[in-house]
Amino acid sequence: MPQIKLTNVTKRWGKFYGVDRLNLLIDDNAFVTLLGPSGCGKTTTLRMIAGLETPTSGRIEIGDMVVYDSEQGINIPANKRKVGFLFQNYALWPNMTVYKNISFGLSNICEDLPVYNWEAKTASQIAKILEKPAKILSVIEESKDKNGKIDEEKALMKLIDTFEISMYSAKKIFGYGLHTSSDSIGVANEQAAKLKAKVDSIVTSEKAKGNSFTEDWQLIQNGKPLVKERKLTSEEIDLAVRKVSRVVKIGMFMDRYPAELSGGQQQRVAIARTLAPEPSVLFMDEPLSNLDAKLRLEMRYELQRLHIETGSTFVYVTHDQMEAMTLATKICLINNGVLQQYEPPLQVYNHPNNLFVADFVGNPSINFINAKGEQDSSGALKLKVFDGEEITFTPSGNFSLADWYKSRDEGIEQEKEKERLLSQEKGYVEKANKDEVFKYPVARVNDEQGFAEKEEAALSNGDFVLGVRPEFIQIGEKGMFSAEICGAMPTGLESTIKLKIKDYLLTSVVFGGVTFEIGSKHAINFTGSNILLFDRKSGKCITSGSLSK
Repeated sequence: MPQIKLTNVTKRWGKFYGVDRLNLLIDDNAFVTLLGPSGCGKTTTLRMIAGLETPTSGRIEIGDMVVYDSEQGINIPANKRKVGFLFQNYALWPNMTVYKNISFGLSNICEDLPVYNWEAKTASQIAKILEKPAKILSVIEESKDKNGKIDEEKALMKLIDTFEISMYSAKKIFGYGLHTSSDSIGVANEQAAKLKAKVDSIVTSEKAKGNSFTEDWQLIQNGKPLVKERKLTSEEIDLAVRKVSRVVKIGMFMDRYPAELSGGQQQRVAIARTLAPEPSVLFMDEPLSNLDAKLRLEMRYELQRLHIETGSTFVYVTHDQMEAMTLATKICLINNGVLQQYEPPLQVYNHPNNLFVADFVGNPSINFINAKGEQDSSGALKLKVFDGEEITFTPSGNFSLADWYKSRDEGIEQEKEKERLLSQEKGYVEKANKDEVFKYPVARVNDEQGFAEKEEAALSNGDFVLGVRPEFIQIGEKGMFSAEICGAMPTGLESTIKLKIKDYLLTSVVFGGVTFEIGSKHAINFTGSNILLFDRKSGKCITSGSLSK
């Protein structure tokens, strides 16, 4: 499978930047989710890679093929990029059966393909199957109805799935009547001998012309396997349809129409149609958003299985961070058209680059606590939180806050210089949707959706934000702070608890079937060594560590 590489890809409409200088490398056989809020640029990115949207500038490579380059004037159309696209609304033809929906795109393919002798190929395959008459009989016997009569349609489907053959081959095998003969072995041997004789005749005929065959019956001319521009044969189309129907488990629905299927079944048909041409890359734009919660969970497992079985590269757009966390090998988190972080899910969750990433990933959301203080000679930070309460943050490992500030300031200057140089380039357009430090939420009793004050002039190097995941807030008899229970939502596996400290609200997750009385007071502790410390001025993550009092 090919690698996908984006270099300085930009898409803008006037002064509005949908995607801003995106650099991305998607490895072979990866499952990458493009994650972010609505309007962040994730679908635009997907459409540009697929060829459905033309970038303003940059370069896109799929494997060893450059599919877009603004400087060289290259823009390969979508139908030449060998990619599959799965849409949010399925886009099934209502007047076509499931079979025709899946096969429709295959019938329109016309490109350089291997030339096979299908007569010899199918005859050889059926002859091998006939060498196991007992297995054929067993498959057909399993297709009896409650009255003991063989259901031919069911028998054909079982033959197709058991021996991985086309409908044409299944009908031939069933037509030999092994299940009705008193000498099934004799019938099987007789038919196999006829088929082998036919194969030998074809081989002899081609040999006289100076031709031969590969192991899978591709014709060899002049010592080279023959390839020419052609359409797929009906046998090839049927094999492809049956193959993907086995993968997504919809073989029994081939003669139904989309209106006769459930939402999940329609989704499977859409996936099968996309997989049928064997695309090297599969793009999915929020394909599960129309399904109910239970079915979405089931389809997530199906997509994981498909990714492993097909060996394709999956690029998946979603705004649902749970989907991104559970499906992806890597998460590409975008905001305002700018890449925020591109790493494996647990790395993004445990070590977010900035306040936006920390807030967007995680359910329930992370707790943000404003803090102010400085680093002492021991390396710990003495902080004041909750309007004057003192607490100590101990960084993991050796850490110099002064060095971090120096590195931050140098980075800011480098970005300013980079912008200055870009502004001097021909065709430069100033970005109207400016990038700003994320306005992180600080929950209070009177306004749970309140946001922290972000007056940049008032902020200094001593202003921090602590990020505490809900699972790191422990409720007990003794602790750092006393908190009142303001809300409790038990689910059986866990309970989500709202805690009030002074005027501030925190969210905790307690595992197990624990109940809490609203209004009761408890002690709380901040546990673990993965409490996050952010720079309030830049929004960047400084380090992680532990809290004590």
